[in-house]
Amino acid sequence: MSELARQAEDYLRLRRSLGFKLTLHGRVLPQFVDYLDAAGATTVTTELAVSFAQLPQGVQPVQWAHRLSMVRGFARYLQAIDPETEVPPHDVFGARYQRPTPYLWQESEVLDLMAAARQLRPELCALTYECFFGLLWSSGMRIGETVGLQRDDVDLTRGVITVRQAKLGRSRLVPLQQSSTDALASYAAGRDRLCPRPSSQAFFVSSRGTTLVPQLVLQVFHRLAVKTGLRTGTKKPRVHDLRHSFAVRVLISWLRAGIDVETRMLALSTYLGHVNPVDTYWYLSISPELVELVAKCLDDGAGGLQL
Repeated sequence: MSELARQAEDYLRLRRSLGFKLTLHGRVLPQFVDYLDAAGATTVTTELAVSFAQLPQGVQPVQWAHRLSMVRGFARYLQAIDPETEVPPHDVFGARYQRPTPYLWQESEVLDLMAAARQLRPELCALTYECFFGLLWSSGMRIGETVGLQRDDVDLTRGVITVRQAKLGRSRLVPLQQSSTDALASYAAGRDRLCPRPSSQAFFVSSRGTTLVPQLVLQVFHRLAVKTGLRTGTKKPRVHDLRHSFAVRVLISWLRAGIDVETRMLALSTYLGHVNPVDTYWYLSISPELVELVAKCLDDGAGGLQL
């Protein structure tokens, strides 16, 4: 193992100990080290870093920027060990990440999606996906968090979900409405009837009683969205947009009710599992209805909103 490879492992180990998962970094940085080794380099240079970032062809510059940002973090770490390390500038490709505009789901569309899921076969598959998509809509949970739920994480008596090992390894509680709790209880009863001896203790299971695979969930979602006409050549809702839609619905309901949004934002941020409350404030700008309500609050001096 080269010295650079050892330092890359140390860097990844250190950051993971702080709660970062770094799944993509764990693939890209070893490739970068191999690239440096092949070039006979003993440290990071801007020229080699930029050349490595541009290896994928036929992609958008933002993807090169993502690759370079991973190298940049490693280079900053190395610079503390080897002052000759060059840290590539952040604006090499002139590409900054921009959040994709989310698709804001309507309740009728979610009901259509769930109705299509009920037509899946076998029956356990239908029960699982109908409830799975319904929970995303009603709770704002991430798809990975929902896939990872274990039976003990879902308290059907108190109506509370415990999300473990969420983003950056954090855990949180997700209180549910009674209707959501009832739907989960109904699913659990059907699941246990159809699959009394599952091979997994996951709350949501496949037709074989195994833990769901996120990539397969996305495939099922895509198939159902196309089948129901929800996804077309011009309209492309994503499953993650159910989470965005939940946050927007909450904010709209607060503003309409004249609730002091400013004092509630931290609670919503915690509920959603946002590391930075700025991520929660972003929702105030993605819905025309929200923008209009915010503007009215600012004009009226109502809602406790101070932007």
